[in-house]
Amino acid sequence: MQIGPGGGYTGGVRKFLRSAALLVLLTGLGVWMVTGCHRGWSRTSSPRWQIDPVTEIRFSIDEKKFVAGVDFLGACLLAAGGLAAVSFFARKK
Repeated sequence: MQIGPGGGYTGGVRKFLRSAALLVLLTGLGVWMVTGCHRGWSRTSSPRWQIDPVTEIRFSIDEKKFVAGVDFLGACLLAAGGLAAVSFFARKK
């Protein structure tokens, strides 16, 4: 850890911000892929189809389940891009 003349930390801020941007990007992409790669809006419930044992008619039941959509992916991309952009304005050593 390096302390600058003004008493502030001067080393690695750019590297930290870029690493944080990469972490946000990969985490967002991972969550989107694990929850189903939904190409629509995010949902907090999803339909599950069942068959009535007596009449054998199919019907849907909504179960509470988070499914990340492209809005979630876009927000993660925007946050990662913002962190990466801020890293270019951080002072160099």
